[in-house]
Amino acid sequence: MITISEAAAGQLKTMLAEQEIPNMFLRLGVTEGGCSGFSYAMGFDDNETDQDVYMDVQGMKVVVSKDDIRYLNGLEIDFEESGMTGGFTINNPNATATCGCGSSFRTKEDAGKPAAEPC
Repeated sequence: MITISEAAAGQLKTMLAEQEIPNMFLRLGVTEGGCSGFSYAMGFDDNETDQDVYMDVQGMKVVVSKDDIRYLNGLEIDFEESGMTGGFTINNPNATATCGCGSSFRTKEDAGKPAAEPC
C-alpha cells in the first residue's frame, strides 16, 4: 500500500490536469543509482503493462511495477511548502539508509548500485 497525503495529491492532480495526453496516471518506481544505491522515480505515464500493480490512492490511478513494489510498499508521499519553495517528500519504511538529499536509499536486503557521482 502507498499513501499520498492530501497536500501531495492536490499537487499531483494539478500536474496531471496539465498533461496534454489523456488517461495519464502516476507511475512510481525505483532505479539503481544515487548515493545510497537506489533512487526514486516518479512521473506521469500512459503506458500500461501486465507487469504493473494498480491502485487507487486519493482518487488517482497509481502504478508500480511488480519488481519495484517490494521497495515501495508502505511508501508515504507528502508535499511540503517552505517559504517560496516546496517539494515532495518521501518516507519509505523499507529504507535502512538514505542519502542527505533524501532521493536515494538502500534496504536491508538490497544495497542497489550506488552511482559514482554523489547526488
